[in-house]
Amino acid sequence: MTPGTDVGEVLALERELQTVECRRSSARVFALLAEDFVEIGASGSVWNVASTVESLRNEPIDEGIEVHNLTGRIIDDGYVLTQWDSVRGRRRARRTSLWRRTPIGWQLVHHQGIPLP
Repeated sequence: MTPGTDVGEVLALERELQTVECRRSSARVFALLAEDFVEIGASGSVWNVASTVESLRNEPIDEGIEVHNLTGRIIDDGYVLTQWDSVRGRRRARRTSLWRRTPIGWQLVHHQGIPLP
C-alpha cells in the first residue's frame, strides 16, 4: 500500500462509521472496531467495543452525523490518525481517531471527542 492509499481508505471508513446504515449494523461496527477499542466521548464517558455497539443500537434513527474538515495522516507504519469536526443536531465536537491496520483490514483503536461551543 502507498501512504496516500492508506489514508484514503481510513478516511472512507471514518465517514462510513458515521452513517446511520453502518451504525445500525452491529456486525459492521464489530468489524471496524478493534478488540482493544476505547472511546472517550464528547460527554466525557468512556466506551469499549461492547458498550459502543449497544449504544449505537439504541441511537435515534433520524439524526445523521455530519463530518466536516476530515483529514488524516500516517503516524507510524500501520497507523493513521484522523481529525474532524462533527455536527449532530445542535451539538458540535472536534474529534480524533486512531486506526490500526490488521490482518483483516483497518480497525479503529481509539476515538475521542471534545465539545465545541
